[in-house]
Amino acid sequence: MTPAINSLQKARAEFRLHQYQHDAGHPSFGLEAAEKLAVTPERVFKTLVAETEKGQLVVAVVPVDQQLNLKQLAKAATCKKAEMAKPDKVQRTTGYVLGGVSPIGQKKMLATFVHVSAREYTSIFVSGGRRGLEIELNPDTLLSATGGCFAELV
Repeated sequence: MTPAINSLQKARAEFRLHQYQHDAGHPSFGLEAAEKLAVTPERVFKTLVAETEKGQLVVAVVPVDQQLNLKQLAKAATCKKAEMAKPDKVQRTTGYVLGGVSPIGQKKMLATFVHVSAREYTSIFVSGGRRGLEIELNPDTLLSATGGCFAELV
């Protein structure tokens, strides 16, 4: 079990787990998940952590086939500027390793923004807290589990 799964179980949230054999040589964790689970990349979301000019960490959850727009994230987070957080700070703050960072069950609850495209689907996939583990859940369940909100991020 991962903190993400434990958090969802504790909240009695509805979700499904999907596991696959992770290939360390694959160039993209998110696209690998979409391929191995035979799901369109638009439904598989990656979790990215950025740092604002004030040193605050924020989470962006965007489709794996899209690029995060840091200006859009800064606007959503009501700050002037955001840049990708350093990997060691991400791992320390979230409790997850890169490639397995889940938006759910992080050590420290961070402001979370989910790309608006998630609303188009009855279920989306996010990391389950380790490489090769995905959680399928309703986008509203994700918002509830993270205290997040929808935002334009790409």
